[in-house]
Amino acid sequence: MTITGMANYIAVIELHGAENEEDFQQLDAAMKERQFFSQIRGDDGEAYWLPTGSYAIQNTDMVLKAAHDAAVGAASESGFEFSIIVTGFDECEWTNLAPVDAPPSPA
Repeated sequence: MTITGMANYIAVIELHGAENEEDFQQLDAAMKERQFFSQIRGDDGEAYWLPTGSYAIQNTDMVLKAAHDAAVGAASESGFEFSIIVTGFDECEWTNLAPVDAPPSPA
């Protein structure tokens, strides 16, 4: 997938001690408030689920430091100790991500 113009980031967050999907619900909500979604949009216009603890923000004017700080803020609300990596991308390839019936909305 190729995206030009605005910035695109993927954040991967490990919640130390998280045992199931429910442990990520607070994080999912906090990331969504910051415009990060657990889905990514492909060149085909379709949205695909990212692995648990992974979030994308696409076509944003946010700089990398602000994206990282937003992810840290969201993870801080989870109640878990955490590790984070945030990286920017212009191109992205994936395999076997499940399609989402309804694409993510920005609000």
